[in-house]
Amino acid sequence: MNHSEHILVTIKKFAELTGLTEEAIRQYRKKGQWIEKIHWVKAPNGRIFIITKAAYAWMQGSVA
Repeated sequence: MNHSEHILVTIKKFAELTGLTEEAIRQYRKKGQWIEKIHWVKAPNGRIFIITKAAYAWMQGSVA
């Protein structure tokens, strides 16, 4: 895998990039539609980061 496959952004930034609301993104996580370590990760400081490649693939109906 190359570096571009591991671009991580905050929920706020991903919302800006996609037009999804921050709440919608949080609900995808909460409901298990987005899976930890596939679509998102939790940093040691507790912040949530979205794995952009996987989240975009999910939005397009593909497997990451």
